[in-house]
Amino acid sequence: MNSENIDFVPVILAGGSGTRLWPLSRGDYPKQFLPLCGDLSLLQETVKRATQSTSRSPMLMCAEKHRFLTAEQLQSLGIDSADILLEPAARNTAPAIAAAAWHAWLQDQDAVLAVMPADHLIPDTDAFSQALRQAVEVAKANQLVTLGITPTHPETGYGYIEVSAEGAKLQDALPVKQFIEKPEAEAARQLIEKGSCYWNAGIFVFKASVFLDALAALKPEMHALTKKSVEKAKKDLDFVRLDTEPFEQCESISVDYAVMEHAEAVAMIPFPSTWSDIGSWDAVHQAAGTDEHGNASVGEVIHYDSEQTYAHATSRMVVTLGTKNISVIETSDVILVLNNDKAQSIKGVVELLKKDDRPELDTHTTVYRPWGHYQSLNLNPRFQVKRITVKPGAKLSLQKHFHRSEHWVVVSGTAIVTVGEKEIMLSENESTYIPLGEMHRLHNPGSIPLELIEVQSGSYLGEDDIVRVGDVYGRS
Repeated sequence: MNSENIDFVPVILAGGSGTRLWPLSRGDYPKQFLPLCGDLSLLQETVKRATQSTSRSPMLMCAEKHRFLTAEQLQSLGIDSADILLEPAARNTAPAIAAAAWHAWLQDQDAVLAVMPADHLIPDTDAFSQALRQAVEVAKANQLVTLGITPTHPETGYGYIEVSAEGAKLQDALPVKQFIEKPEAEAARQLIEKGSCYWNAGIFVFKASVFLDALAALKPEMHALTKKSVEKAKKDLDFVRLDTEPFEQCESISVDYAVMEHAEAVAMIPFPSTWSDIGSWDAVHQAAGTDEHGNASVGEVIHYDSEQTYAHATSRMVVTLGTKNISVIETSDVILVLNNDKAQSIKGVVELLKKDDRPELDTHTTVYRPWGHYQSLNLNPRFQVKRITVKPGAKLSLQKHFHRSEHWVVVSGTAIVTVGEKEIMLSENESTYIPLGEMHRLHNPGSIPLELIEVQSGSYLGEDDIVRVGDVYGRS
């Protein structure tokens, strides 16, 4: 470790669903994996920011269904030493952080953790590192430390931290008086006028042992259950699979409610630089570079006689004409048009999608798998056309289907196809047929991606019509 490094373990909370940025963010591919404000995803930006000033490997908490996305995005950063802990169920931040604390404590009882969400935007990485350095020093004095964002306006979408002018300071830390829930507009204005209130960024720094002691005093059942879940965890490929039963028994509660609001010795480090939780489309608009009319765009977009308009195009041209204060989000299967003043109301739309059991809530037309991805080009009750991309060296599971047959046509690359007892090699413009119920597997032995068109036909085309006999990725 050189003199610039700080001795802490970055803990990245990557289990969120990101529904406030629907339709781009969906259950199977939430916002932390999206490159919303640059070439890297929010998760990748967070990992880079958190690891730039420590030699410790990061620890990530993520949902099981996002494990391969998480691992792949880390690998693209050149990080292959991270601990990726799989949460068996969504239980909010308190159980997730508790499991991370136990995992770190079992390896190093003096470990200091810096816990942060995976989906925030903090452009000034040097200022962030300096804030972490201060927070780590305060945490070594057995304080639970949080970062408070210096507010720029009365914001109703964030919680607040009120600090006290009384009490001894450690470094630049201020004693926390209270945590305040997301306020109404007038209450937010009054909090700003106090001058002693900061936005709550959900970033915490503490010794694992100090946090666990506080948890034992405040939530003893969660303390015991998370310990059991970590002690009974199993290694699965590159992942640490927490034991399911005790974790699922944990109360679903945020770390603020469970610990921070009730613990003693809680301090705050002010962070005056730019920060955003990118929690709504108007926040994405504010974070994007705008033209002289306040417009911003991603993809093939034309703004004409428009003001304060954000457009995100993924599969076709989007034109805005005479618009003001709106956002247009286009995907291959959904177009969302919203007034930016109503950006927080998207939760109502999400509830309607849940009520109607709409697949668009969770799934894009492009679906990512550990071996690559596929895109649904045409879906009908009796047939479906997909474009499949298999990464070099990757192979799909050995599998069969009970309700559909498949026809594969190679567009580019080389495929080794197992059908029953036979194994054949296909090149560009060659094809094969997989009868209903026949065991089969697809493998890309080449050094370039394999592209093929799959035509399915049958009485049922759901993705759950699959029986895996063998899988290199450990999927059931």
